[in-house]
Amino acid sequence: MNINKLFLSTLFFIILYSCADYNTYKQTDRKYYSSKGFALIYDDDLFKQNIINKKINNEEEKIMHSFLKANTPIRVINPENSKTIETKVYKKAQYPKIFNVVISKKVATILELDIDNPYVEIIEIKKNKSFIAKEANIFEEERNVAEKAPVDEIKMDDLSVNKIKNEKKISKKNNFILVINDFYFEDSANKLKNELIYKTKINNISVKKINNKKYRLQSGPFKDFKALKTTYISLNNLGFENLNIYKY
Repeated sequence: MNINKLFLSTLFFIILYSCADYNTYKQTDRKYYSSKGFALIYDDDLFKQNIINKKINNEEEKIMHSFLKANTPIRVINPENSKTIETKVYKKAQYPKIFNVVISKKVATILELDIDNPYVEIIEIKKNKSFIAKEANIFEEERNVAEKAPVDEIKMDDLSVNKIKNEKKISKKNNFILVINDFYFEDSANKLKNELIYKTKINNISVKKINNKKYRLQSGPFKDFKALKTTYISLNNLGFENLNIYKY
């Protein structure tokens, strides 16, 4: 067994037996998908270069996802300004795992995304409910659907018009954290942290205490998408596929 296989085996063993268990709920109590990360804004060149395996019309409100089925109702939110769009997944598609979703340019325009840092939140909508999109609505119930998702550190409540204007002027700077995994035991988190630092030479990996039963292994902060891209790819190449990116 070579060193890479031994290392990966160690990682998966630690994750399997030490991570916080998020799948103890009954199958009947299905958890709806919720995730935060960067969107890939569609361009025909991406299809021609085989970066995306399917095409969409940039003039329409189209969204593609890697595993949510076609016609799955979803809500896409720009946390920076609370702009929201409710639609359905147009197609399943293959694209780089560093992105959480593929969106058309029209969707990006509606959400008023920062093209350099197109950070979004995706929430699967329950089919038996109807929702009214409201700007500056935190959608608290859906934010807490996925137990794996940490509490968003963006302050979004009490959004008066004057306060929004003042806060935007003060806190225009964005910082991003790459969440690797959550653990019950701090020792387990630190062990994996040391292994990853040794293997990847990434020094900004740390363990954060969430509560007495949860310790978060994370990397960052990063000032923008470009800064975290290399770290994301390095961890992804080691077998960490479900990496979440959070902004604060």
